[in-house]
Amino acid sequence: MCGRFNITSDPLAKLLLALVNMPYEADDNVNAAPTEQIPVVRIAPDGSEQAGAPEIVSMRWWLTPFWAKEMSTRYSMFNAKSETAAKSPAFREPYRKRRCVVPVTGFYEWRRRDGEKIPYMITSRDTQGLLIAGLWDEWKDPQNDGAPVLSFTVLTDAANEALEFVHNRQPVMLSLDDARRWLDPDIPTDDLDRLFESAIPVPLDVIPVSTLVNNARNKTPDVATPSGAPIHIEASQ
Repeated sequence: MCGRFNITSDPLAKLLLALVNMPYEADDNVNAAPTEQIPVVRIAPDGSEQAGAPEIVSMRWWLTPFWAKEMSTRYSMFNAKSETAAKSPAFREPYRKRRCVVPVTGFYEWRRRDGEKIPYMITSRDTQGLLIAGLWDEWKDPQNDGAPVLSFTVLTDAANEALEFVHNRQPVMLSLDDARRWLDPDIPTDDLDRLFESAIPVPLDVIPVSTLVNNARNKTPDVATPSGAPIHIEASQ
C-alpha cells in the first residue's frame, strides 16, 4: 500500500517543468496523509477553461466516486490495485477517462522487524522526485448545492523484488515519458498494462527515518531526518 507522501516544492518544481512545462506552486507537506489536499497533474476536462491541456489541481487524497451518495472513509479508497482497477465499479471509469499523476518528493513505508515498525522514505536518488500514477473523480456535494469535490487515488502494484524487504506493494512509479502517456486520454488502456510490472523507473534511495513520521500530525522537516544509511536501488524496467 501507499499511505504517506513527502511533498517539497524544491525540487518538485524542476520535475513539473520537465513533465508539463508548468511552474509548481504549492505548500510543502513533508508528511501528507490520506484525506489531505494534495496537488496532482491531470488533463483538464471538456468544458473547462483549460480543456485538453495539463493542469495542476489540488485534490483530496481519498477517491469519492461520482456516483457515491456521500463522502466517506468507510472503504480504503486512497489506494487502488492496478491488477483490478480497470474492472472495479469505483475505479473503472476514472481508469478510462480520468487518469492523473501525483508528483512527490518521496513516499514513506514501514517495515516490520522484531515486532517494530521501522519507517523508511523512498525517494529518487537524483533528488528531483517521483511521478506516481493515480486516478481522479469529481463528486458533487448534495449538502452544499452540488459543489464539486475533486479526489484521487494512487495506483499500486506488487513490489519490485528490490523493495520487497520494506513492503509487498509499491505505488506505480512512472518515468517522464510514461507519465505523459498515462495522462494522454487518447491512448487505449490496453497499451498501459506494461506500466504495471513493478518497475523502478529511476534509481532510488530507501532511507530509514525518524519515527516522528508515524504521526501524520507531525509536519516539521524532522520527520524525514535519516536514522541510518540509505539503501541504494538501481532502476529496473
